[in-house]
Amino acid sequence: MQTDGDRRMKKIEPSSPARPAPQPLKYDCSKCPAYCCSYDRIIVNGHDVNRLSRHLGVPPEEVVKRHTRTVEGERVLRHQKDAIYGTVCGFLDKKTRRCGVYEGRPGVCREYPDTNRCGYYDFLSWERRHQDDPDFIPLQKV
Repeated sequence: MQTDGDRRMKKIEPSSPARPAPQPLKYDCSKCPAYCCSYDRIIVNGHDVNRLSRHLGVPPEEVVKRHTRTVEGERVLRHQKDAIYGTVCGFLDKKTRRCGVYEGRPGVCREYPDTNRCGYYDFLSWERRHQDDPDFIPLQKV
């Protein structure tokens, strides 16, 4: 027979909502000619400027002066001419089509795309299949 001193309360763990399993990525940046780097406005904030400053080993003021400009009140990365898209981010290595400051890249670049799919990669994959050319690159910005 159990006495009051022997009773134990059953500990109830707070329930937490089950996290959905991460979805596998359905794109491969290494097979893309860096379409996201062709966006006209790659916005950077103070944290991004400081990260780039540390990565490049230059003062933040130099990053702002040499690598950004202001468009309609927003600080954005400067562009360079590009044979495929007209212009691309100034940090893109046009030979490798990869980011030249990958470890120091801005937050918006770190988050892109914000899903497990990339619309441009889907388009590019479709075009490559239908052109029967695994290296096909549309020569006009879509």
